[in-house]
Amino acid sequence: MATNTTSIATSTPHASSSATSTHSAAAAAAAATSSPKTNHEVNLYHDGDISFLILCTALILLMIPGVGFFYSGLSRRKSALSLMFLSILACAVTCIQWFIWGYSLSFSHNVTKSGFVGTLSNAFYIDVLDGKVESLPHEIPDLLFATYESFFSAMAVVLAAGAVAERGRLLPCVVFMFVWATLVYDPVACWTWNPHGNRGWAYAMGVLDWGGGTPVHIVGGCASLAYSMVLGKRKGHGTHELNYRPHNVASVVIGTVFLWVGWFGFNAGSALAANMRAVVAAANTNLAACVGGITCVSYDDAGFVPVWAAVPFGILGAALANYGTKIKFLCNIDDALDTFAVHTVAGLVGNILTGIFACKHIAHLDQVTVIDGGWVDHNWKQPIFQLAGSFAGGVYSFVMTAIIVFALDHIPGMSLRVSETAEVLGIDDSEIGEFAYDYVELTREMVIDHVGGGSIMDGNVGETGSMSSRHQHTQYPNQHPHQHQQIIVGGGGRSVSPTTVTTATVTAAACGASGVGVGPREGAVFGREDTKDSGVVFGNGPVVTSYY
Repeated sequence: MATNTTSIATSTPHASSSATSTHSAAAAAAAATSSPKTNHEVNLYHDGDISFLILCTALILLMIPGVGFFYSGLSRRKSALSLMFLSILACAVTCIQWFIWGYSLSFSHNVTKSGFVGTLSNAFYIDVLDGKVESLPHEIPDLLFATYESFFSAMAVVLAAGAVAERGRLLPCVVFMFVWATLVYDPVACWTWNPHGNRGWAYAMGVLDWGGGTPVHIVGGCASLAYSMVLGKRKGHGTHELNYRPHNVASVVIGTVFLWVGWFGFNAGSALAANMRAVVAAANTNLAACVGGITCVSYDDAGFVPVWAAVPFGILGAALANYGTKIKFLCNIDDALDTFAVHTVAGLVGNILTGIFACKHIAHLDQVTVIDGGWVDHNWKQPIFQLAGSFAGGVYSFVMTAIIVFALDHIPGMSLRVSETAEVLGIDDSEIGEFAYDYVELTREMVIDHVGGGSIMDGNVGETGSMSSRHQHTQYPNQHPHQHQQIIVGGGGRSVSPTTVTTATVTAAACGASGVGVGPREGAVFGREDTKDSGVVFGNGPVVTSYY
């Protein structure tokens, strides 16, 4: 099965293990890797393992737009595209950062004495073509390992960036992605997974982390919470204005499917070889997803526990994550996408349960990894190690994220939040100039010429309204009191609030698309219906009313 392939680099995967029972994931064999090879030397790589890891890398890539679709479907129409755009942008920015110095800070072959972070010795992939990664019984190229790991970083960044939903500017968020990956994700990944030199302190302690329970989910969720706090609440938070249902449940389902499929690459791929440990990880991933109702973090430590343990992982992960959605209300924080509950709470649950259910024989299925196991193997102190690693990562991420976003917000031109006008119009329009759905632009505006400037037509969109047409009566002062002009507004119960204006003008396209039947009239007064968004007056210009 093995063929000759040019040697590529030296590092170690987080899914291999230490040679002693006190060490968790990431390979002992790699830690003892021989000195770098010269370029003319040839090493044996296993074609099957290389193919397997390339496939798993591609599967993880699917998770990036999966998160975008998931978040987009949960938001309102006017910000749907921005969340899909941010997920792809996060992948691009993070992979560039990973090449520049992210990989080196996380997995360099010499770690600082504190065990906190790596060095820049492998920045720009320097020396990654001089050796190999040994993941017994087979070997994989370091360059492939580096590419695979880049998407772990990207996933963490996507989770953190979700905090900008419906009210954050995109340019400062892009800067945040690069800085946050450098100062937060990379150090936590190093101390959790790096076995080289002085080794990461959590790795040396014996913390078990198979696929990112702390570096990806706890860290990403805490970052999202901190970002949300500094960014502030969306307009109308805590009132009926934000009491809306997801605008597109189909997008949520599509995103969920992408995540489910991608998790096989995330968890099974963490074995870094096509072996029985990868098979167990894949089985745990699917069973925990079925039992837990798609709790993303429930199956982070699939390579340490037996298949039957996926059942309590799924049940407890789903139940406690669901309960965790109430935390934002207790703290009065607008965590728009419940990132903290879904990832941090469930990630913490998964890490603790790993300390209970981790088994020596499951970890040793790759013929390399040796651990003390958890409670099932009478290692009573393992949950303490798991808690230490989890809380260290969560607190560090929360504090550092708060500092980063607070500093960015005070840099000229880097203010985190859009204006109220832009928030009302929607992030898609104000920040991108495009929309997720073409019909939105046809039905989104009713332009009303206003004589005096500065007034606002408040409350115009019924996100949860019926798709049947609603009828509003408009009365004109210059007509008989009993004469009415009827305005029929279709598509989601859209209506406008009472505002007296001079001339009501509606474009032909908007009339045709939304069924608005009204011509220019003097002194039109619109009836009111409880709604969510607001129209905005631009100076002395027209009142722009969002309809989605």
